[in-house]
Amino acid sequence: MVRRATALVTAAVLLLEAPGIVAVNAVMAHFLEAQSMSLDGMDPEAMVAGTWGLGIASGAALVLCALVALVAGVRDRRPGRLGRALLVGCAVVHGILGAVAVGLLGWGAFAFLMAVFGLVVLTLVAYGKDAGRTAGKGAGERAGEPSEDPAGKPLAGEAPAPA
Repeated sequence: MVRRATALVTAAVLLLEAPGIVAVNAVMAHFLEAQSMSLDGMDPEAMVAGTWGLGIASGAALVLCALVALVAGVRDRRPGRLGRALLVGCAVVHGILGAVAVGLLGWGAFAFLMAVFGLVVLTLVAYGKDAGRTAGKGAGERAGEPSEDPAGKPLAGEAPAPA
C-alpha cells in the first residue's frame, strides 16, 4: 500500500516538474536571444536552439520517468529493466542538479531537488528485488517458486517437511 502511494506521488511530482524544466529553459533561451551575444565565436541562434532542445528533451525524459512510476504504482509491480534504468538515471540527475543548485540557486532549490531524489529512490527501493515476497513464505522462498523438486523431495539446504 505504501509503495503504491509512493510511486503515484513520485509520478505526480515528476509530471509537475516536467513543464517547469521546459519553462526554465524557455526563459534561458529568451535571454540568449535578447542578448544576441556569442560565446567563443558560437552562433547565438545555435545556443538558443540548443537551450530549447535541452529543455524539451529534459521535459520528455521527466514525463517518461513519471510514466514508469505511474505504471509501477497502478500495477503495483516493479518496473522492468529499462524502467529501473530510467528511474536510476533520473535520481542521479536530481542528485547532481541538487549539488549544483545549492550554490547557484540556494537551499530552497536544493531541498526541492532532494525531495524529488528521495521520492525516486524510495520508489526504486520499495519495488526492489525482494518486493515480491509474500507474508506466508520463508526467507528463501518467493511467491511462485517451488519449495520441493518435482519428486517431492525438499530442495538443497531445506529441512524436510514434517509428516
